[in-house]
Amino acid sequence: MTNLLRFVILVALLAIAILFYSIGFSTGTVLIITLGALFELAFWFGIFKVTNSRA
Repeated sequence: MTNLLRFVILVALLAIAILFYSIGFSTGTVLIITLGALFELAFWFGIFKVTNSRA
């Protein structure tokens, strides 16, 4: 996966998480807040992805 594609996916995950958080906190819906948390977790796992380097 190229760095540009990875960057675009991570930005999209973060934007979706922020969107779900804002909708969830304004309406008080726990399910939407949970979805926001799941997208945020996906973002953080994508940031700290471990790559195998071949020495």
